[in-house]
Amino acid sequence: MEIELEDGPRQNLPPLGWLAAVIVVAVVIGAASGAVVTLLLGGSDADNDPAAMAEMADGDAVAQVAARAMPSVVAIINELSAQPGSIAGGAGVIIDERGFILTNAHIITEPGKLTVLLANGEARPATIVSHDAPFTDLAVLRVPAGGLRPLALGDSETLRPGQTVMAIGSPDIDYMNSVTTGVVSAVHRRKALRGVWAEDLIQTDTAINVGNSGGPLINLRGQIVGLISFRDIGREDPLFGISFAISSRTILPIARAMIDEGKFPRPYFGIDHQNVDDELIQTSNLRVDHGALVRRVIDGSPAQKAGIQTGDILLRLGRNDITEQLPFINALAQVGLDERLPVQLWREGRVMAVEMEITPR
Repeated sequence: MEIELEDGPRQNLPPLGWLAAVIVVAVVIGAASGAVVTLLLGGSDADNDPAAMAEMADGDAVAQVAARAMPSVVAIINELSAQPGSIAGGAGVIIDERGFILTNAHIITEPGKLTVLLANGEARPATIVSHDAPFTDLAVLRVPAGGLRPLALGDSETLRPGQTVMAIGSPDIDYMNSVTTGVVSAVHRRKALRGVWAEDLIQTDTAINVGNSGGPLINLRGQIVGLISFRDIGREDPLFGISFAISSRTILPIARAMIDEGKFPRPYFGIDHQNVDDELIQTSNLRVDHGALVRRVIDGSPAQKAGIQTGDILLRLGRNDITEQLPFINALAQVGLDERLPVQLWREGRVMAVEMEITPR
């Protein structure tokens, strides 16, 4: 199956003022259909008000939710430093009135000038607070505070297949802040993406296009239940209507740590690697059937201090074998911080064991 991330370089960026005008039109149309309510990270009592929910059920629920949520959704422009004239684009959602914006890590991992376009057309410079790649596709940005409308995080554990959800994003510069609706197709999905298994995903048939990446998946309470990340477009036979969002249960602790502490702590190993698969076994004539091939050891890293070398094949971290179903990054995610970790590896025809001291990155 072919996985397609919902962003990518775009050429010939028009003036920001022109983009802002498009957003203003979209917001005026959306805001006319309902009142705007400020929502905070973690939600509020108003989100569970039975009277308010009953009133919404009697009207056009989707339009009302869209009107409430649209002012919280932003467009993100990353003018790539390495490719002058090219940009990576996507969406984001305001989760804290102090200026914190949740988005996808893959939008901002290539360095560039970051600009956030608010729903009212205003452009603000953005800085990266932190990102969680390669463990998850999550990142938090920050823009200057003032006049921001945060959207609440709901509980993705309450989702059921068939439940109505909506996505808001910017599929193209001509379609800023577009609203699409669909249903939850499945919950707790698991998909391999760039050598890492993404866990606890929400599958939806909501129409998702390039530029939706990092935008919210919203329930009819107007809460964020997921963050759009990628779609499966198939390989030999095309697939349609299969997209995935990171669940709010995954998002919440990571976003909170990034806002409160500046980062979400992860174990630091200090290598570039390639997961062992059938193709690598054949092309490199390997004598092992699982593991992670060390391509580079970073100077001063825990891996270097433990004596791990380029060309080693890591077979086990602690008690976990590195396999197709538990590749290196997923195995590393299960390692505790500040602990001594036994590592089993293959070097020059024999199995070896080393011990390394894991530190937070």
